[in-house]
Amino acid sequence: MSILLRGRSSRSLSTLTVSLQTRTFNPAFSRLPIVTTSRTFSSNKDPAKPDAASDGGLEKSDTQEEPVKPMGKVSGIVNSILHGSGSLPKIQSQESWGVSLARGKYVHELQKHHIRPERFDDYVKLVSEAFPRMVKESNNKIRLTGSWLTEIGELDTAVHIWEFDGYLGHTQEMDRLRKDPTYQKFLKELRTMIVRRDNQICLEFAFWKSRSPVNLGGIYEMRTYLLKPGNLLEWETNWRRGLECRRQFCEPVGAWFSQLGKLNYVHHVWNYPDLETRKKTREQAWKVDGWAETVYNTVRLIENMEANILLPMEFSSLK
Repeated sequence: MSILLRGRSSRSLSTLTVSLQTRTFNPAFSRLPIVTTSRTFSSNKDPAKPDAASDGGLEKSDTQEEPVKPMGKVSGIVNSILHGSGSLPKIQSQESWGVSLARGKYVHELQKHHIRPERFDDYVKLVSEAFPRMVKESNNKIRLTGSWLTEIGELDTAVHIWEFDGYLGHTQEMDRLRKDPTYQKFLKELRTMIVRRDNQICLEFAFWKSRSPVNLGGIYEMRTYLLKPGNLLEWETNWRRGLECRRQFCEPVGAWFSQLGKLNYVHHVWNYPDLETRKKTREQAWKVDGWAETVYNTVRLIENMEANILLPMEFSSLK
């Protein structure tokens, strides 16, 4: 910092002009402009009694422009360097969406098994014996929400949704199964019958509680949406209203959003007596105030979507 003092007399008044030049020497800000502030101090002013008209005894130079507030600009640059663009607050808020949007009581694991066509019957027999046994041996710490086979859509595929008592419950049961010789034998047989398998750890939407075990009959539809990143909150806000439009005509089974595995996925499951009823109920929903708005507001949030018609397996909790 350099201070330049210049004496001047006018009408028996002596004035001192103080010019301050500041530069930040942090290498990260070596390109910041020099900010100069110039003010004139009048010697005949009593510092203890500032004149309101002269800004407390300080008079701006006639030729000096409005002073710049360097810290405002520097703070903006620092924030940009440390945190990136201004979109960061939105990203940060998404980290807590799992808390605000989720029911919070359970963790669900959605599994997809892509079955070798020539081993389809063997697969059905294997899981029909193994899955009920797994539930029983867990003392209800693992619960099977439902098991289905695809009827229309991704064929030769089985969908299983498991329920655990939070992340801790999931970890404990997976640790137990890894040490279980019967379960390990099951996995070894299973791998010979499938092309591949995928899973996601999902949370329930708070506004859409999963159905308890019940025999509804008919068909199930799983609608899977891949959302554009950053749109989950807006999706939930619109579907909270949209569900009330749809539940008048069909049975909502459950809705989940992914937290681990493939991200930005949302899954809705519905139940219908048959495909014809599905068609009619979907048409009826368009006559309800709010449904068209829900569709309009959410379709632009979607990157990709698919609808699979599922049939429950014999041992499924939801049939």
